[in-house]
Amino acid sequence: MKRDLTEASQMISADLLRLRKKRGVVALALVAVLAPIVIVTGYEVIRHAFDPAHYRITGSGLRGFADLLGDLGISLGPIAAILIGAEAGVGDLAAGVFRDNVLTGRSRTALFLARIPAAVAVTLTVIGLGFAIGLAATFGFAGRPTPSLSVVLEAAAWLALANAAACVITLGLGSLTGSRPVTITALVSWQLVLSPLIVGAVSLGSLRRGLLGAALLFFKPGPANGAPVIVMPVASAVVVTIGWLLVLPALGAWRMRTRDA
Repeated sequence: MKRDLTEASQMISADLLRLRKKRGVVALALVAVLAPIVIVTGYEVIRHAFDPAHYRITGSGLRGFADLLGDLGISLGPIAAILIGAEAGVGDLAAGVFRDNVLTGRSRTALFLARIPAAVAVTLTVIGLGFAIGLAATFGFAGRPTPSLSVVLEAAAWLALANAAACVITLGLGSLTGSRPVTITALVSWQLVLSPLIVGAVSLGSLRRGLLGAALLFFKPGPANGAPVIVMPVASAVVVTIGWLLVLPALGAWRMRTRDA
């Protein structure tokens, strides 16, 4: 048992190191998360400094906090998670080292599973940096009510769930398709265009409950701030989330076991 745990830890560490060495991917993920927050906040601070009577810093307080959650949990954050997940799922194929990994004699399923905690760790590090900067703006420039500690902690947990889910699903789809461009294009389109349209389509009624986006919006803490919320039983939201987290990774693991080395 101890030997198995040691081997699993070594495999996870190796995957984590491989992802960290992909500086271009990590840098792009950081830019996707941090640049909009820094640019918007900086612009509002400068504008307020020149004309405080007419311009307030809107990216602060409860309103700014709600915008931050929307950015990091629905749009910007998941994009970074998709980039990292795609690299974790397809990186060895793209680099031509899949055969070398298989020839180590380790189980293909174990090789696949080791990628998940490594990719999630890198993803949450990126999201954590964005959240920290956003919180600094929320409280540092607040001239209005700010979120309570309990809301902040709930928000951190929700952001971890939303972005870890995006990363794991992308990893599974990447392993299934074997193509980084296909995986990124498909999931970015789904995350930014198709899923919001379907979630917002009232005519679809309860059918929308099967979408991961609907379940995540249901769990989202703090003010809705205009985001659609689909009322559903908590158990249904949990089942939908777990289902999405199991199906695509399971298909990715199956494809990795059956792919020719």
